[in-house]
Amino acid sequence: MADGVENTGSKKKLFILIALAVTLLIGAGVAAWLLMGDETSEPEMAATSANQQVSAVVEPAYYVIMPQPFIFNVVGDKRDRVVQVKVQLMVRGNNNEALAQQHIPLIESTLLQSFGAATVEQLRTPSGRIDLRKQALFAIQSSMEKISGQQVVDRVLFTGFVMQ
Repeated sequence: MADGVENTGSKKKLFILIALAVTLLIGAGVAAWLLMGDETSEPEMAATSANQQVSAVVEPAYYVIMPQPFIFNVVGDKRDRVVQVKVQLMVRGNNNEALAQQHIPLIESTLLQSFGAATVEQLRTPSGRIDLRKQALFAIQSSMEKISGQQVVDRVLFTGFVMQ
């Protein structure tokens, strides 16, 4: 029986040595891969740090609340509907916020023109409302570009939407 115990002990030692050798080989392979990967990824790292620097320069978002909700009629197949939309504008930086506040009458007029072109069928679907927001954004950006030389507004947000 003593031989069986010694034989089992040496098998455990052999198993532990093999496990350690495999672990060391795997570790060496990972280390080599990482070291070789660093040389090839330097341009990627430089691009990533440049992107991080650019994103650090992006100005904070501010929200300009339109003073009153927009109430307008839309034409439908069976009957006309009344729509009420509350709007906020997302702008970047203090300068754009000040420009948007300064030109609220122009923005309101532009939004009313965009909303006036909508139909009931368009406003019934979420995709139709998204299209309307995109059209409104494009119209505002075009108007602001003519007046101030910059687009000013990044997004048009509907914070309330009721159709009766």
